[in-house]
Amino acid sequence: MIIQRKQTICEWAGVEPQKPEAGTKLGIALGTLGCGLINGLRHMPKNGTNGWYIWCGESMSQEDEFFSPLHVEHIQEYLPEVKKYLDLPPGYRFLIDDNNYEDIWFEAELLNA
Repeated sequence: MIIQRKQTICEWAGVEPQKPEAGTKLGIALGTLGCGLINGLRHMPKNGTNGWYIWCGESMSQEDEFFSPLHVEHIQEYLPEVKKYLDLPPGYRFLIDDNNYEDIWFEAELLNA
């Protein structure tokens, strides 16, 4: 699905933006950068995190060291293309690639994890 660029991601999805608070951390799988598809999912914020987990590739590992903490302000240095998705509220996921493919969907289970 292609999102019209005149709208923000949240406008297109029909949701109120919930911008991550400054200074909060997200989980990023640094070892997967450059491995194709970019995935993101957002749990409820807690304990100084904003709920976002971001990785590249086909699947997310369950290994304890898969994700590294990163202050949200530094995502621009690693994956600038995901910044526009970070205002999606908890429960949302996104999947993007280098060929302008974008998918956004809601998973209620993320709110209970």
